[in-house]
Amino acid sequence: MSGIPHDHYKPNSDGEKWLHSRLPIVGLLYDTLMIPTPKNLNWMWIWGIVLTFTLALQIITGIVLVMHYTPDVDMAFASVEHIMRNVNGGHMIRYIHMNGASLFFIAVYAHIFRSLYYGSYKAPREVTWIIGILIYLLMMATAFMGYVLPWGQMSFWGATVITGLFGAIPFVGEGLQTFLLGGPAVDNATLTRFFSLHYLFPFLITGLVIVHIWAFHTTGNNNPTGVEVRRGSKEEAQKDTLPFWPYFVIKDLFALAVILAVFFAVVGFMPNYLGHPDNYIEANPLATPAHIVPEWYFLPFYAILRAFTSEVWVVQIASFITGGIIDAKFFGVLAMFGSIAVLAVVPWLDTSTVRSGRYRPMFKWWFWLLVVDFFALMWLGAMPAEEPYATFSLIASAYWFAYFLVILPLLGVIEKPLPQPATIEEDYEAHYAKNVGGTKTIVEPAE
Repeated sequence: MSGIPHDHYKPNSDGEKWLHSRLPIVGLLYDTLMIPTPKNLNWMWIWGIVLTFTLALQIITGIVLVMHYTPDVDMAFASVEHIMRNVNGGHMIRYIHMNGASLFFIAVYAHIFRSLYYGSYKAPREVTWIIGILIYLLMMATAFMGYVLPWGQMSFWGATVITGLFGAIPFVGEGLQTFLLGGPAVDNATLTRFFSLHYLFPFLITGLVIVHIWAFHTTGNNNPTGVEVRRGSKEEAQKDTLPFWPYFVIKDLFALAVILAVFFAVVGFMPNYLGHPDNYIEANPLATPAHIVPEWYFLPFYAILRAFTSEVWVVQIASFITGGIIDAKFFGVLAMFGSIAVLAVVPWLDTSTVRSGRYRPMFKWWFWLLVVDFFALMWLGAMPAEEPYATFSLIASAYWFAYFLVILPLLGVIEKPLPQPATIEEDYEAHYAKNVGGTKTIVEPAE
């Protein structure tokens, strides 16, 4: 499975040989569990198992909820209330599913920013990165459609606002919006379409996750140094790696247990903390909420969408050049999707020959400013579209694009990186060696 030299599965008994020659599933599982993994992985490499567990949790709880949900505008809200009040354990299943979406996005944002810092998108892992961004886009679509299903006030008006963005696309926007809604406005056809896609997309995500895992098992895992595992021989590779089982499986399971303890504390004691109270009011097309906001994980991109108004000079220039085809609304849509598109092409925007941010002193400052910028955009997305928030949103949006389109390409030219370790083994010894009685001892996990 991996290009790193290691021992592969060898069937011993006649039964194992018979199965392996017809369906090598045991060999596949063995090679997955025993894949050589860089021994210097830190705690930021735990998010993969959190994401995998949460995806399974969302699918299982979603299937149970579907058994009691009615995708009809006259009964959807009441069916959710029925789940909460009358179904055995229904309130807990719904709260787990509802907060599971938040856990999913917390883990994926940590996963993305870890990859950005350690350069996990660089060659030969560009395809792995692109697949990850596709998973993220499907996650966003799934979460948005799921938010519509309770048919509360914020569900209805959130769907109205977001689908209205597609209407801003020149020439094809009106037809595309009608296709998405199933009619001229958000109604029963919209709800049934979103319900169908919300049920389908998690299985598409599962397929992409399998391809994503296959991709990085082919190229090997990145690590905090960004230095590749030696592949000359099995002996050399073993100096840089440890088997995924038991070392990293146990580490990941411990981290998952800690995260789930916090997660179930939230589900048990403050399940509605990240939700909006207006969504406990049944959808009313005649009553518009005072402040329409999406779920928290969409807020940074919602802030970018609203930042580019008709008063912004870059919008005015774009409108003048295109003869008014690109107006403020369409420019905001382009900016919102463009903010995700720059993530997808970051392997080609980063010109540095050094993979890990650990050895890039200038990069570190700009990267951590990007993290602060992301949280600032999240806060600004929840604020009213008025001053001074509008100006702050524009500044934060400008930095997001400047980081990927200007700063990253320039840093590769002007930055002087720090010396990197020659091998992963060297980095491991530097971090985990202890002086005992004047001699250096390598502290490794017990067999």
